[in-house]
Amino acid sequence: MPRSAAKPRFARKPPEVRRQALIDATIECLKRYGHEGLSIRTISAQAGVSVGLINHHFPNKDELVAAAYRYINAELIAGMQAAVARAGNSPRARMRAFLEAWFSAPSLDADALAVWVVFWGLYRHSRLIQRAHRETYQGYVSLLRGMLAELLPQARASRARGRRAARSSGAQQVDLRLAAIGFTALLDGLWLEWCLEPGTFRPAEAVELCEAWIASLGG
Repeated sequence: MPRSAAKPRFARKPPEVRRQALIDATIECLKRYGHEGLSIRTISAQAGVSVGLINHHFPNKDELVAAAYRYINAELIAGMQAAVARAGNSPRARMRAFLEAWFSAPSLDADALAVWVVFWGLYRHSRLIQRAHRETYQGYVSLLRGMLAELLPQARASRARGRRAARSSGAQQVDLRLAAIGFTALLDGLWLEWCLEPGTFRPAEAVELCEAWIASLGG
């Protein structure tokens, strides 16, 4: 009776699967140990792979941390975009969908604060983090500005046309660029406040606060 072929001890996985597993392990290690406790060895232990395998996919720890930053940002933005797309064509419904997604998991996660603190600390000195930020942040800014433009029709006009319209109608012209900056600051501030003290307010209250702030722009 022929002997059955021995099964390989480890199944070979596609490179993209291996890379994602290493990124996931890096994020988990950042949550547990912060940047000071993060090392290739802690990541390899978390992922259950050899140090050599990590070095095969990422030349150094900084590249791996930048990949983790890029992944987290891209996933969050994709989630917001999907929520907005599902909301249909109503500007108010689209904004409500965005805010509810922003103030819920995985965006609203107190455990993830440790990861973001590391990223923020590295930003000023790491070109890799800066590049990853530029690659993903524009999609977020474009989404915010687009939704604000839908809710604030007077902000869609060009500056010259807007000034003429404001003079003729007496309406206040909204600077869309500044509105987006202010809105981003409000979102980030509420997110940070909740992560530091989750009992300070309910996510639904944060949604209402943001909607009221946007409504005040058109006043």
